Amino acid sequence: MSAPVPPDAPDDGALVVTAALAIPRGELETRATRAGGPGGQHVNTSSTRIEVRWNVLRSAALTEEQRARLAERLASRLDGEGWLRVVASDSRSQRQNRERAESRLAEVVRRALAVAKARRATKPSRAARQARLDEKRKKSVKKDQRRWRGDD
Repeated sequence: MSAPVPPDAPDDGALVVTAALAIPRGELETRATRAGGPGGQHVNTSSTRIEVRWNVLRSAALTEEQRARLAERLASRLDGEGWLRVVASDSRSQRQNRERAESRLAEVVRRALAVAKARRATKPSRAARQARLDEKRKKSVKKDQRRWRGDD
């Protein structure tokens, strides 16, 4: 359930976000706590909820451009010190929740780093403008014919 790994990526255990960015595991802080919700006795005794934190502002894996983009795009998700926090408690397995939390973190960062394609301004063709005006005229005539005119 982790992020897809490019074939040329180094196998150093880093969390691969994009082909250009891999977060070293040493920069990730992981904490296991007890999950809430249904589950009976198991949920009351097992720390399966996983919280993964990563400090965007202090990360050595980012270029200054990437850091600025993440700080801007993830401003509402970062705390005062620059930590990005992702939680997973979907499964009863701590390992599965860790994988889910890490893949969610990678997805959040991947989306924030994505550069939107520039919009190219276009304008309707002359035929399209004429068709729109013709359609408006037809509707106008149709509605005009519905009106009651009294005794003329």
